[in-house]
Amino acid sequence: MVHAPTANGLEMGEANMDIGFIGLGVMGQPMALNLARAGIPLVVWNRSPERCEALRAAGAAVAGNTGEVFDRTRIVFLMLIGAEAMDQVLGRGTAGFHAKVAGHLIVHMGTTSPEYSKALEADILAAGGRYAECPVSGSRLPAESGQLVAMLAGEQSAVAEVMPLLGPMCRDTFVCGAAPSALLMKLAVNLFLITMVTGLSEASHFARRHGLDMRQFLSVLDAGPMASAVSRMKIAKLVERNFDVQASILDVLKNNRLVAEAARHCGIASPLLDVCHALYGEAAALGHGHEDMIAVVQAIEARTASLTGSPLPSAQASNHRQA
Repeated sequence: MVHAPTANGLEMGEANMDIGFIGLGVMGQPMALNLARAGIPLVVWNRSPERCEALRAAGAAVAGNTGEVFDRTRIVFLMLIGAEAMDQVLGRGTAGFHAKVAGHLIVHMGTTSPEYSKALEADILAAGGRYAECPVSGSRLPAESGQLVAMLAGEQSAVAEVMPLLGPMCRDTFVCGAAPSALLMKLAVNLFLITMVTGLSEASHFARRHGLDMRQFLSVLDAGPMASAVSRMKIAKLVERNFDVQASILDVLKNNRLVAEAARHCGIASPLLDVCHALYGEAAALGHGHEDMIAVVQAIEARTASLTGSPLPSAQASNHRQA
């Protein structure tokens, strides 16, 4: 493990050290805000321009287009939803790709397939650029508090240059070797996260269906050996039936698919993951795709309703022992 130094320890040098940041979604916006608040000069862009206003207020420059970001910076962080969005921003497959990436260090912080990342690295290096992959573990709240965990991979010089910039965003950074080792590490972590949160959701459904005191259920879990930062965060949301997004059902489905594809690529079975994929797909089909991943409990509830032929009790009724 390597602890990334804070921005105050950066040696900014004499060259233009503006840093580019493209992709200000649920995760990207708080990550970029932490960079800006640490005094790192940023040039940002997002497809939905209203997401840039918080960065403007924090002192970042807002670019009119992606080309301006590359014109004004040398290191560009990409926190984008997937491979298609990355290719579009970089102009990959077009005549403009070389002009954008040549002389730049591109830092891929999203989650894509390892195969995509490795191919992208090859294209960027061939075009005269440099590349690092740096997916992060955590959801919206850790992103807001600068408590993400980074997994960093790439050529040693690129890794060394990216490392000092991660301090404001990440509590810890792990150097994983050559790409795509960081993304493979992220997928391994995500496999555990997805199956753990799904199990927690099913346990919550079991407790609620039996009329247990849900506050006491929370306390018992929190006191026991299974307690973790994730369980504490998610069980509180389950008890309150608060589905405000931290990591969405649709995002989990995408990650689930990436893990399954990587497993199949190596001939690995993934039985728990496959069950989770079906449940998250059902939750999305029920209209919960943009809710937090714990909304998978509603797919489990729907299965129960289909077995019993009766509607589930309301949250108020199932918590009657709390009174």
